[in-house]
Amino acid sequence: MGLWGRRAALATVALATFIAPRAQVIDFESGGLHYRTLTRNGFTVMFAELPSHVRDYAVMQVAVSNGSAIAWTVKPEDFSFHRADGLTVQAAPAVEVVDSLMAKASRSDVIHLVTAYESAIYGNTQFKSTTGYEQRRRSALAEVSSAKLKAAAAASAIALVSTRLFPGDSTDGAVFFPSNGKPFPAGKLVVHAAGEIFEFDADAMGAK
Repeated sequence: MGLWGRRAALATVALATFIAPRAQVIDFESGGLHYRTLTRNGFTVMFAELPSHVRDYAVMQVAVSNGSAIAWTVKPEDFSFHRADGLTVQAAPAVEVVDSLMAKASRSDVIHLVTAYESAIYGNTQFKSTTGYEQRRRSALAEVSSAKLKAAAAASAIALVSTRLFPGDSTDGAVFFPSNGKPFPAGKLVVHAAGEIFEFDADAMGAK
């Protein structure tokens, strides 16, 4: 191939890269919840707003899957909610959420949260985790003998924790946003994960 041929080939590749469509957010319904999912370079983020709110938090059920060729770590702090009024709310760290659930959540709060989360994760036919809530729940319940603490332990296991995902791994968990107990307003979810930025626009989130 001559010089001009090589230049033409490079120009074609550059043009194809420039005009290639960006990954699109996919919406679907499952278990009565409205999910949004987005994949970038093989790494997928999926979430739905849970109808149950606990104490000072609004809650999202999140699932992530690593279809890339390298390992990545995902954690609650990777998630932020950008409200339409300009305020950005960072997801609370798992340890903070767990301490709050164990210390402050009422039995009614716990039951509603666990019921809503399990209904979401077990009813979602689009996702099955290799490590996540079910594994954390079993571990948490095995470590407590008091019936009084079992519900709180199960609720605490819901919280997404920092997790190393190797190629082919997936996990799930609840991400808690400080909200004074109010549901999510109009805004945008932004996730920094796997060296990418996942954005779910305000129109997709909707307002309540």
